[in-house]
Amino acid sequence: RKSALGEAHPSTLTTMNNLADAVREQGRYAEAEVLLRQCLEATKSDFGEAHPGTLTTMSNLANAVREQGRYAEAEVLLRQCLEAKKSVLGETHPD
Repeated sequence: RKSALGEAHPSTLTTMNNLADAVREQGRYAEAEVLLRQCLEATKSDFGEAHPGTLTTMSNLANAVREQGRYAEAEVLLRQCLEAKKSVLGETHPD
């Protein structure tokens, strides 16, 4: 997809996120983290910090970091994600 659509295309980023998830599910957390950090930087740059895709990737990255035992770092990422969601969606939104 990268070569056909470009690195920043939403479909490319979704596929990269899905690949990272598949890698993470196999226990390859460090590899998943690298993919998710690349995806996060691209989504932040192209769509902004509060875009749903950015927040999904940030949450997935936090999970990959947590699964490597880096709980404090995962907490920071999840708190950033939560605050962004609250500011965009409001305190009472079901998400």
